[in-house]
Amino acid sequence: MSHSVDLCELFAEHVAGSRFEQLPGAAVEGAKKTLLDTLGVMLAGGGMEPSVRRVVEHVKAGGGAPECSVLGFGLRVPAEAAAFANGAMAHALDYDDQTPWGQHAASSLVPAALAAAQRRRGVPGRELITAVAVGQDLFNRLRRHVEWQKDWNFSTVIGVFSATAAAGRALGLSADAVARAFGIASLQSGGSTAVINSTGSDLRGLYAAFSARGAVTAALLARQGIGGVTGLFEGPYGVFDLFFGGRYDRAALLDGLGQDFTGGLTLYKRWPAVGTAHGHLHATIGLVEAHAIDPAQIEQIRLFVGDYHRLMCEPLEQRRAPGALVEAKFSLPWLVAAVAIQRDLRLADFRAEALRDPQVLALAQRVVPVADATLDWKEDLPSGRVEIVLHDGRRFERLAHDIPGSVDAPLDWAALERKFLDCAAMAARPLPPDRLAAAVHTLRHLESVDDAGAALRALG
Repeated sequence: MSHSVDLCELFAEHVAGSRFEQLPGAAVEGAKKTLLDTLGVMLAGGGMEPSVRRVVEHVKAGGGAPECSVLGFGLRVPAEAAAFANGAMAHALDYDDQTPWGQHAASSLVPAALAAAQRRRGVPGRELITAVAVGQDLFNRLRRHVEWQKDWNFSTVIGVFSATAAAGRALGLSADAVARAFGIASLQSGGSTAVINSTGSDLRGLYAAFSARGAVTAALLARQGIGGVTGLFEGPYGVFDLFFGGRYDRAALLDGLGQDFTGGLTLYKRWPAVGTAHGHLHATIGLVEAHAIDPAQIEQIRLFVGDYHRLMCEPLEQRRAPGALVEAKFSLPWLVAAVAIQRDLRLADFRAEALRDPQVLALAQRVVPVADATLDWKEDLPSGRVEIVLHDGRRFERLAHDIPGSVDAPLDWAALERKFLDCAAMAARPLPPDRLAAAVHTLRHLESVDDAGAALRALG
């Protein structure tokens, strides 16, 4: 459907015109929590995921002006290269935040906003908060009000636009320049869900690197006067036609724009694994703890799976014995076997030797998926249902509720600070406690900071 003013222009006016003073308290807190959470996850990603180190070597070899930090490596590179490396770190462990409806904004938009802020220099904390809040809200609106068929990878297709919004706002672009940046970003919008579901590839963990870099490139080129696509979102062959078959709710996308910033709804993960697995993880832990189940007693673990859960179980033999760390985080049988034994899931459980744990691999062979259409992914993230059958014939079943990190049981500041410190302990170059404490304090009080780049510099 064509309109006299495309949503591209309306979104651009919103991005450029938003001010810190407009943000509700929940949106301010959501932006700050997302910065703390994402920076921690980036530090851990840089230290734990081998493919990230190869990305860092790639950007290091490219050289260029020392404009922006590659987090945790003591390396400074051009803004686009920093966004690329930091974006790879941000999603590498699948520990980054998510919306209540799934998909990831922060792993693209935070690296983009940080690179843009460092490139600009002297960006106040309030400006960085506003940039993140604007990007979060745009991503949330698009996630909720376009009809996604789970064919395209939403986190990159749309993530590049929310990241461009954040980068453009951090650079202080005009509304016209933001609109042109969106047009440039459309050339870097893409990615099939096959990247998410496939086995034997590093790309699943690295995809945010491309949208983060694309956003910074788009914002910087738009500042030079390049860009512009007529009818970008709503015109013939526009984003909505191309990726979503023209199925979107325009009125809902615009409802409360500039007033109802939704970043405060962001969810932060309790466990370092794909968000759609958390219901099954929580249900399994609850069962083994409530009934004091010894893994040796288990005859079978039955996982009731909806449409998207099923993807995490196929092909079943590979999902029972994943060959790569990034693959393990999307392998539901292996994840459930691990938590049934350990009653938790920690970053340390994703070291290379963990994939060869004979006890986990043996139990994973007894994990069986059972189709259950009531757990299909409609809008909100689906729950999980688990039945454990023991050798003596006893059966215990649980449907997950109040999942840690969910809408019903969100992580508070204290939990996020503990997560940040756990992540930072895994960094490629571990930092002293006083520097980590200073970074946490800076991010908690970011609206009072004159130079938002200070937090990032403290983290190397």
